[in-house]
Amino acid sequence: MRRLLELGYGTYAALILLACTLVTLPFVLLMPTLALRRACGRLGFRSVLLLCFIPLRVRGLEHLPAGPCLVVSNHASYLDGPLMTTALPGRFTFVVQHGAAAWPVVGRIIRGMGVTFVNRGEARTGASQTRGLIRRLQDGVSLTVFPEGTFKEDAPGLLPFRDGAFLMAVHAGVPVVPAVVRGSRHLFGGPRPRPRWGALHVEFFAPLKPDGDHRHAIAQLRDAARAVVLEHCGEPDRPNG
Repeated sequence: MRRLLELGYGTYAALILLACTLVTLPFVLLMPTLALRRACGRLGFRSVLLLCFIPLRVRGLEHLPAGPCLVVSNHASYLDGPLMTTALPGRFTFVVQHGAAAWPVVGRIIRGMGVTFVNRGEARTGASQTRGLIRRLQDGVSLTVFPEGTFKEDAPGLLPFRDGAFLMAVHAGVPVVPAVVRGSRHLFGGPRPRPRWGALHVEFFAPLKPDGDHRHAIAQLRDAARAVVLEHCGEPDRPNG
């Protein structure tokens, strides 16, 4: 009986996710301003959670500085991007791998919502994009990054943090806000073809500020942020990937 209920709910939730994605797409494409397109995207994902009876609890928003900052979070499933988009104010821009731009439907939605794509596979292109992101931080834009760069569907755990996000924060002189996502791997992770029910949690923690010369500040900031995320994400440490 339990398996039958899980199968029924998973099928229902998958259909709701597909339907809301297709309904959201034209609004994200046609709205005249970035703020409106982002609001439509957040509303679309909130509709998915509501119709699937999935509670979302967001804590710690008071830790977000009024000025520019860089939020770094653990990454456990494909839901993390829309989940963080829903939890954060509309002024935050996401930084994701360039391959996501080609995803069917979803790629069009995230492009319309102003996501910034980076190419980690080409050093010269990646360096140019990083310099551009540093300038955006200096100009007052707030960014959100998953510093693990990816997640392992079949092996829960916090992967090593890459330096890129922290290099940007140090050179731009902006604080880093550690954040954790809990519940997304259970709900939509691993090799299962369908989602299952579970509560979602997003929590933000006190900002960390760069300290010292650039080289040491990057490593210090990276390790401090990862320690906060590891303490609160509820998953094991996988320092070697």
